[in-house]
Amino acid sequence: MVKKVIMEDKKVQVTQQGYDELAAELMELTEEKRPSVVSRLERARQEGDLKENSDYTSAREELDFLDGRIDELKHVIDNAEIIKNASKGAVGVGNCVVVQINGDTHEYNIVGEWEADPMEKKISNESPLGKQLVGKKVGEEIEVDAPAGKIVYKILEIK
Repeated sequence: MVKKVIMEDKKVQVTQQGYDELAAELMELTEEKRPSVVSRLERARQEGDLKENSDYTSAREELDFLDGRIDELKHVIDNAEIIKNASKGAVGVGNCVVVQINGDTHEYNIVGEWEADPMEKKISNESPLGKQLVGKKVGEEIEVDAPAGKIVYKILEIK
C-alpha cells in the first residue's frame, strides 16, 4: 500500500525558468513515461502468476514512484509563486549573486527550493548559504558554518 504524504498548501517560490522546467517534467511524466509504464504493467499482468513475475513487480514499483513524483509536481505547480522582477538592491530569489570567498570569485543563482542544483551553481533560498545571502546587499559579508569550519562570503555584485 502506498502512503500519501500530505503537503502544506504554502506558496512555493520559483523563477519562470524553474516553473517551465517543472511543467515540462510533469508533461513528460504524464504524457510519455506513465503511459509507457502502464502498458508494461498490462503486458506483465497477462503473463500469469503475479507473485513470481518480476517484471510486474518492477513495473508496479516504477508506477508508484512516477505517481508520487506527478503528485509532487502538481502540488508545486498549483502553489507556485513565480518571481518575476528580482530586486537588484538586495539578494533574493531570481538574483545572481557574485561573492568572494578566500580571494576567489564565485557566482550563484538564488532559486526556489524545487529548482536548486548545486552542480549548476543554483542554490536554494532555503539552503544554509541561501538563507544567509537573502536580504543582504553589495559589500556585506556573511559567515556560513561548513564542515571545514566557518566560511566568509563577501557580496561583490547582485545581478
